[in-house]
Amino acid sequence: MEQQIVKVKNKKGVRVIPGFGLSMGVTLTMLSCLVLIPLISIFVSASHLNFQEFIEVITSRQVVSGYIVSLSCAFFAAVINAIFGMLLAWVLVRYEFPGKRIMDGMIELPFALPTAVAGISLTFLYSDQGWIGSLFAQAGIKIAYTRVGITIAMVFVGIPFVVRAVQPVLEKLDRQYEEAAMMLGAGRVYTFFRVVLPELFPSLLAGFGLAFARGIGEYGSVVFIAGNIPYKTQIAPLLIMSKLEQFKYSDATAIALVLLLLSFILMFFINSLQIYMQRFHKV
Repeated sequence: MEQQIVKVKNKKGVRVIPGFGLSMGVTLTMLSCLVLIPLISIFVSASHLNFQEFIEVITSRQVVSGYIVSLSCAFFAAVINAIFGMLLAWVLVRYEFPGKRIMDGMIELPFALPTAVAGISLTFLYSDQGWIGSLFAQAGIKIAYTRVGITIAMVFVGIPFVVRAVQPVLEKLDRQYEEAAMMLGAGRVYTFFRVVLPELFPSLLAGFGLAFARGIGEYGSVVFIAGNIPYKTQIAPLLIMSKLEQFKYSDATAIALVLLLLSFILMFFINSLQIYMQRFHKV
């Protein structure tokens, strides 16, 4: 009985999986319905305003203050996530200890937990009467209803992005390079910053960018602990919701459009920097 030979095409015109046209059509349809069309609708809705009205909406004092609060808190939260997220990924990859799988699973909790639940929980913990907030209140430090509280909420929702971006790269990193560096007399600090960190930097940068972008647009977990004090703790997504409640849909989409462009510019810059770093590393 002759063995049946299955022909599989190569990269130059091969379809390893049959039905490429159908699968590509379904992919483009889903991408259009879930991503492209909703994004285009923002531009269409914002176009109902003329240029002068658009500028007046996005440059009003309250809206600019909301941008500053969201961007500044999201940036500091992303920096904290980058540091502690890399440390968490290092512990999960390089060490064995009881409860490791439980800790690894808990990293996904901010993804699964409803953001409103997270916001209420954080507010309860960090308010002046909360378990943690009361300790700081005794020292005259207020956390809830300040930008510190907003940053903490953004750290909570953003840390999984950094951990899950760095963890696979760290798992595949060959330890022989570290051992060779130490055998040549390099200390642990030097080995980490000159051998390990350059390998982790692209993935760390990707996690930082995702956490930053998530923080900019975060609403549910932030709105409760922020306190929504005008010009102090009022975030940009809350202003969008306020405009929607006032049936000012064009104003809301104008603010949303600015956040969309900021996120796009951020991701474009980070991806460009990643490509540059990868080419520089190869050279």
